[in-house]
Parts: sequence; C-alpha cells; structure tokens
Amino acid sequence: MLCLPQDSKKISVALLTSGGVESCVLVSQLITQFKAVHPVYVRFGLSWETVEQFHLRRFLEQIKNENLHELTTLQMPVSDMYGEHWSTTGNNVPDASTADDAVYLPGRNLLFLSKLSVWCALNSVDSIAMGSLASNPFSDASKAFVDSMQQTVSMALGRSVRILQPLSLMHKEDVVELSRNIPIELSFSCIKPVLVRGEGIHCGRCNKCFERQKGFAMANIPDKTMYAMMPPVDLGFSDAVAAHIVGAS
Repeated sequence: MLCLPQDSKKISVALLTSGGVESCVLVSQLITQFKAVHPVYVRFGLSWETVEQFHLRRFLEQIKNENLHELTTLQMPVSDMYGEHWSTTGNNVPDASTADDAVYLPGRNLLFLSKLSVWCALNSVDSIAMGSLASNPFSDASKAFVDSMQQTVSMALGRSVRILQPLSLMHKEDVVELSRNIPIELSFSCIKPVLVRGEGIHCGRCNKCFERQKGFAMANIPDKTMYAMMPPVDLGFSDAVAAHIVGAS
C-alpha cells in the first residue's frame, strides 16, 4: 500500500528517479495519483549513470501520460568528495555476496534532497517523492531524517516542501508485485553494467542485480531482465530464484 497524502490529486510532485524497479513502479503509480509528476534524475558522476539514464528514458517513453512531465536532469558531481570510491571508478563493485550496506553512498539522500528542494522552490513544485523501502538500512532514508530534512529545507527556502516516501511500508517483492502491468523489464538496477552489442545490460553478479533477482523470485513473477551472467551457485543462489530469470544470456 502506497503512503500518499490525502490531497495528492491537487498537488505536483518531483520524483527522485533512478532507473530501478522502485523508481519505475513509483512513477507509474504517481501519474494516476498526482496532478503533475516531474521525474528528476540527479547525476553524481557515478560509473553506471549513463546506462541507467538511457534505460530510464526508454521506460518513461513507454508510459507517457498527460500528468507525466519530461525528465529533468540535475548535476551534482561528487568526485571531489568521493575520490577513488568504487561508485565513481567502477572498480571493486560490491558483488552478490555482500550485505546491503556495502552499497551505501555517503550522504546521497542528503545531497539529492538539498538539490531537488531548491529546484522545486524555483519551479513551484509542491512536494518530493523518493522510493525508499521499509528494508532500507541507511540512516538517510529513515523517517527521522526525512522529517528533519523537510523542516530544514522548508525553513531555508521560506516555503513548504513536503518530502514523501510512498514505498516506506513496502519490501522489494511488494513493489515488484505492482509491476505486473508495466514494462518493468526496461528498468535498470545494475551498478556494474556490461556492454553487449552496443547496449549496457545488467551484469547479473553485482549486489543490486542479486537484490533484483530475489525480488522477482519472492514475488513469484518471471524476471525478463537480460543479464550478462548468473550469480555463482556458491552464493546460495537457489534453483527457485534462478527459475524466475528468463532473460539471462
């Protein structure tokens, strides 16, 4: 069940959008619930962003709606802070054997929300939506952080900016369940994409690919994602999970 304000039909929302399952499901849901939805992609200069944004644009093209605005891209380069971090170099990317917290990007939601709040104020957009799940382990996705950030940006900008977490009571498999009637195979979750015939596809072996694969299996929905490889069997990759993957190369 999505957590939405009662007056959603009367307000506009800027959706922090990646190319992943949560973002794609969320945009498809919000265009039926808000008077205007502005998908916004914030580029940090991370190694997978060009491929991810390509997939995102392709997905948005397939779900055109009168309430859906064009994708906005904002720049927030982090190389001067992150340095030789795996997310900027593409080296030593967390694989399927790593825990969820291995993919933590320091201050990401803090930077996202700071930048997008200013954009909302300048473009008369009422609220921000982000796709954090109930299982998100990071402090900058917590309700306490979001409530505090909402108060801070509203005070700084001299206008109310609401920050919404519509998926905050849901888990990955719940979101996948909502994807049945959209082209979710066009979404993109990988942090180490592989170039195949000129197009970036899921590697199949990184932390985020494994999370995606498990989400489809737990929802009992076929995974049509094209993966370059399957995770090694010694990672506890069960036959039940593998059986749901129909797009592996």
